[in-house]
Amino acid sequence: MVRMTLKTVLLSALFLFCSTVSAADAILKPFVLASKGAGTVAEKSAQVKAALTSAGFTVAGEYAPYAGAHIIIVTNDELKKNAAASEFGGYGAVQRVSITEAGNAVQVSYVNPVYMSNVYRMQGDLSGVAASLASALGSLEEFGAQGMTAKQARKYHYMIGMEYFDEPSVLAEYGSYEEALLAVDTKLANNKNGVSKVYRVDVPGKQESVFGVAMKGSGDGKYMDDQFIMSEIDFRDVKSTAHLPYEVLVSGNKVYALYARFRIAINFPDLSMMGQNSFMNIMKAPEAIRLALQKTVQK
Repeated sequence: MVRMTLKTVLLSALFLFCSTVSAADAILKPFVLASKGAGTVAEKSAQVKAALTSAGFTVAGEYAPYAGAHIIIVTNDELKKNAAASEFGGYGAVQRVSITEAGNAVQVSYVNPVYMSNVYRMQGDLSGVAASLASALGSLEEFGAQGMTAKQARKYHYMIGMEYFDEPSVLAEYGSYEEALLAVDTKLANNKNGVSKVYRVDVPGKQESVFGVAMKGSGDGKYMDDQFIMSEIDFRDVKSTAHLPYEVLVSGNKVYALYARFRIAINFPDLSMMGQNSFMNIMKAPEAIRLALQKTVQK
């Protein structure tokens, strides 16, 4: 009896070890395709909002960056709690869900919570959020890249000399968190430099708020334009519309944004440097985005 119990304990320990190793080695991808099928963007958007609300999510904002695309930004208690426990966790306080026309079908996709929790170096892996989204919307496949492990995602940068997660742009500095928050909210409402507010979520228990921003530019300013950038990089059959919108983070008395060489690359890590559809086509975008955001939120 004792021998059998010991054998059982050893087998359980071995199973637990293998499960842990398997989870650590699991390949994560930026997006999850929830569903695809007939319908219209408007119809699907209404269905998605209803499903998300029923699953306990709160809609923080919506964004239609171009024809045939709609993005719903949501949050919930688990997302906010994990954001509060993580340094610069505000970036992970929301989830983006997209509804996109592609050919004769409408695709519903969302950012992969587990992938993003590691890219943003958060305390928890948001597996509960992933399960809630899969239950509410579906989960056909992960997509957007060949993928990487959690360990690789936590120390990701596109290539040598390019920014990591902990090397953001400091856009502005104010006298206090309250002053910075009011200034950013007001300036985004004024829609200067083609930058406007899509949503705002405050992280509970800390002086941190994340804003989603829409960016519109033309002529020489096209390199900060959401539609132009996506037309160059989101060319595959399954659409990565949930890449948008970009974030501005107020943390303490400073205003930050992830530099676009990191922010774009985390969702398109397999995009080539050269070629027809490549980072070379949007080479001017990172600095154009930084300058547009800086001019919008600075004193």
